[in-house]
Amino acid sequence: MADPLTLTPAAAKRVAWIAERQSRPAILRLSVEGGGCSGFQYKFDLTDTPDNDDMVSETDGVQLVVDPISLDLVSGSVVDFVESLGGAAFRVENPQAAAGCGCGSSFGI
Repeated sequence: MADPLTLTPAAAKRVAWIAERQSRPAILRLSVEGGGCSGFQYKFDLTDTPDNDDMVSETDGVQLVVDPISLDLVSGSVVDFVESLGGAAFRVENPQAAAGCGCGSSFGI
């Protein structure tokens, strides 16, 4: 069975780089909060340990953790790290999102 959430190798590499500089474990927490221009917004943080009820996905030794409530809104998503002329950012490709904003940080279902 495939993971309900996937971290790309590019995103895993960036998380590992950030975690090393902050002397923290390479564990990225993705959560969803109300707000943003489309209704919900993605939030990324490093965390020291997954919670007992978190969904955990791993790519190249880097863990991506999501709480059960947020997982309902992002299940099936791919988390990537993209660099462009406009800057660099984590981007979520969410198949459940019916609407999104131009910056890619908020979505609607």
